[in-house]
Amino acid sequence: MTVMTYVIHGATGAQGAPVVSALATAGKPVVALTRNPDAVVPGARVAAIDYSSTNDLTQLYREATGVFVHLPIAAEGDRRTYAGNIVAAVRAARPARVVFSTSGFALDTAGSREQDNPDRSAVMTLFDGLADSGVSYAAIAPELFLENLLMPHVVTPVREDGVLSYPLSADFAVSWASHLDIADVAVALFERPDVTGVVSVGQYPAITGHDLAEAFAARFGRHVTYETMTPEALQTALAPMIGDGPAADVADGYRAMAALPDRAIAPERSAQKLLGVTPRTPSQWLADLGL
Repeated sequence: MTVMTYVIHGATGAQGAPVVSALATAGKPVVALTRNPDAVVPGARVAAIDYSSTNDLTQLYREATGVFVHLPIAAEGDRRTYAGNIVAAVRAARPARVVFSTSGFALDTAGSREQDNPDRSAVMTLFDGLADSGVSYAAIAPELFLENLLMPHVVTPVREDGVLSYPLSADFAVSWASHLDIADVAVALFERPDVTGVVSVGQYPAITGHDLAEAFAARFGRHVTYETMTPEALQTALAPMIGDGPAADVADGYRAMAALPDRAIAPERSAQKLLGVTPRTPSQWLADLGL
């Protein structure tokens, strides 16, 4: 009898940990991938590897019922290399199902098949590779994570001054999602191999900065106003945490986002429609975190 094993990348991180927890709670055998050999992951067997070894990945993917993967924050060239290694391992090992989170990076599915383009994004390298692998796959596509609002430079002024500051205009509508929502959708996708391609995850209709401020105000029991942070201020705040290069990339992403009409999901490809999974409202998310 084949053991139904689930391999979870970034198992001690923000996205992977909730997936491990949900599967372990359901009694599923889980292999938790982490770079820390001393990590303890409740309900899972720990495998201390990263994305750099195709051979190691192939061994772990072989006979897996499901693989959950997302790319780490790193230089884009490194991320493309990791994506290529994952695709090669998937093709060699042929796990039963792969669920990939884009982590909010854009998917250009209309014109993505430029296989030899050295500037092609890592997420498109991974998405196209999975689509061409012949293995059952689905790509979870969130817009922005609510957990971004828990960064110290965001949540501390909310608590201390009643000001929610973020690098988007107050009326810019976003289909926000949480890492808990990603886990819910990932587990549902493991159970629904008939759902393939892109699954959008987030609030619909999309909500504004004013809506976020109201949710924090209700939860913290104080008046909260919303202010627009500059990309430069964001870059300065992020650099000590993720490095100068990645911080600059994030800031550039928000500059580009300012030219968009919104960051709303397409309802026809939403988790609500395809899977019957409704993401948490900001108020529900705050309550689930116990904040």
